[in-house]
Amino acid sequence: MKQNGKIELRNITKYYGKVKVLDNINLEIKQNEFFAFLGPSGSGKTTTLRILAGLEELDQGKIFFDDLDVTNTSPGSRDIAMVFQSYALYPHMTVYENISFPLKMDGIEKTEISELVKKSATKVKIQHLLERKPGQLSGGQQQRVALARAVVRQPKFFLLDEPLSNLDAKLRLETRVELKNLHKSLNVTTVYVTHDQEEAMTLANRMAVFLKGKIMQVGTPTNIFDNPKTLEVAGFIGNPPMNLIDAEISNKQLIIAGIKIKDYELKETNLKQVVAGIRPTDLNISNEGIPAKLYLTEQLGDSSIMNLIINNKIVKLKTMEKKQYNDGSNMFVKLNPGKIYLFDPKTGLRI
Repeated sequence: MKQNGKIELRNITKYYGKVKVLDNINLEIKQNEFFAFLGPSGSGKTTTLRILAGLEELDQGKIFFDDLDVTNTSPGSRDIAMVFQSYALYPHMTVYENISFPLKMDGIEKTEISELVKKSATKVKIQHLLERKPGQLSGGQQQRVALARAVVRQPKFFLLDEPLSNLDAKLRLETRVELKNLHKSLNVTTVYVTHDQEEAMTLANRMAVFLKGKIMQVGTPTNIFDNPKTLEVAGFIGNPPMNLIDAEISNKQLIIAGIKIKDYELKETNLKQVVAGIRPTDLNISNEGIPAKLYLTEQLGDSSIMNLIINNKIVKLKTMEKKQYNDGSNMFVKLNPGKIYLFDPKTGLRI
């Protein structure tokens, strides 16, 4: 029985030419954890995954798998399986041949290969497709073949690079559930790269938020959502993300758009200017409060997002209320005082 994997990245720095794409990345991933790298395009998450896989060299730092330094070892000796965004299937091979290929390369006997292929195909529900070729499969089926090929070797580390991004919305939701179940049944350390917050939040035990080549915050999805440490994380996490509104502090009162926020307990701070963070679900239309003008309403079916102008800036309010308002309407908005986050506008840190 293989030991399940622990991963440690120490002071990882990577340059492409003169551009620093990874800036001193430090991270520990626990045994059997489903860990997500979340960030927008160009944030460094895929580069970090490729460094883990041994597909990219690093300029500084070290990588440890189960306390063993693998920084300079080849991809083949790292006991990893990787699923790429493009699936990377061999078009001339059948599904069976695609899945069995890594086993043949490892010199496994034919009888054992047959058993392992059927087992991994069953795990991802493609056992009936083994004689087909990739060109005869849907995108979702191809993606499952790529997963089965990764699973079949029973690796210690499972690396997934945006594996659901080529699927339509319905299939993404279905496959997400199956991925979570697959991880439970494999009980193997899984690192998952995505730009999709919903994917990261629903799949991961913990996640790292990547922005501009740095890890900004690490924690459980709930913890990061509820306690963003910086303005950048607050403005990225959430759908829609947190509203960030310029505010001031006067006589121990928080003031937004000239209005004192009632019932808000202000923490001790010497700052006069702050940024107030409030999630779209924590604003409500009211008879009094902060004056706002409705710019545009986005209908989502079960809810709607009202784009309001407050202090010459767009602020989003998400509501389940069915009442319709005309664009250009003047109204008042109340903030949930228990859900206001304050940030230092200079350092970007949470107060």
